[in-house]
Amino acid sequence: MPLDGGARGAPGAVQVADRWHLWHNLGEAVERAVARHRQHLTAAVSAPPPAAQEQAGTQDPASPAAQRTGGIAGRTRRRHAEVHRLLAAGRSMAAVAAELGLSRNTVRRFARAADPGELLVRDWTPRSASILRNYEPYLRERWNADCTSATVLWQEIRARGYPGGYSSVRDYLARFRGNAVIPVPAPQPPKPRTVTAWIMTRPGDLSPGDKASLNAILASSPELAAVTAHVRAFATLMTGRRGRELEQWMTAAAAAGEPALTSFVTGLRADQDAVTAGLTLQWSSGSVEGHVNRIKMLKRQMYGRASPDLLRRRILLAD
Repeated sequence: MPLDGGARGAPGAVQVADRWHLWHNLGEAVERAVARHRQHLTAAVSAPPPAAQEQAGTQDPASPAAQRTGGIAGRTRRRHAEVHRLLAAGRSMAAVAAELGLSRNTVRRFARAADPGELLVRDWTPRSASILRNYEPYLRERWNADCTSATVLWQEIRARGYPGGYSSVRDYLARFRGNAVIPVPAPQPPKPRTVTAWIMTRPGDLSPGDKASLNAILASSPELAAVTAHVRAFATLMTGRRGRELEQWMTAAAAAGEPALTSFVTGLRADQDAVTAGLTLQWSSGSVEGHVNRIKMLKRQMYGRASPDLLRRRILLAD
């Protein structure tokens, strides 16, 4: 977002973008790019041996579906198709927003996404399922040893540190009722967010396993390899305070043809002077962001029921 407010309030001041937000916004762009090329993420896992496929018979019910479904996913795909259909017919962003009852920012976000999968990058997992995942191998081992009581198994993993409730264990085991054994699930490809974290991490800080998985994905996808190269080049600009090279980086990143990177570059150009200063000078707007967060915290503490005068007094006296 352009720093118009700061420019109007202090026209003589040098606007300096916050480096944390620059890196955060780049991470969001990378996540969209990874989601767009998610078919290459299977390179990170080896195919299960034929014996394991025969034992499983069908897809393990505990594994996520290859194609996300549901109300939100379906609505997102329909809106994506409608937005692109109207834009292809020559309608403006404002006209599309008015016809579909959406905000311009939402229409712009749908328009920038070449594929609806870019808009569905976050795979939501219930917290209970996430907590239980670490205990699934033990549950599978005990079930295959003829211990099929959900109550007993819940008590056993509780003794091993499981903090969840009985219902999560019961629901997990219910899908295997009638099976003599629980098949070992086929290895699943990493999620886009996980791969994004690998790309955004300094290569030397990756574990050997994560590095091998990332290298396999990049070898399978030249597009993601190019994105990774641009991310590491941007990291060099940011940590080395080499803002003078920003224009060269933006030109190269936009030329890569990746829509998510192109969108990120467009955002940088809207405040290029501030971004250049943020990548060059030792100062940043990080302290301002800290004060903004503090004010929001004070406002939340009053549950929105206090007057502006009281909020002002609390802000001034908080220091």
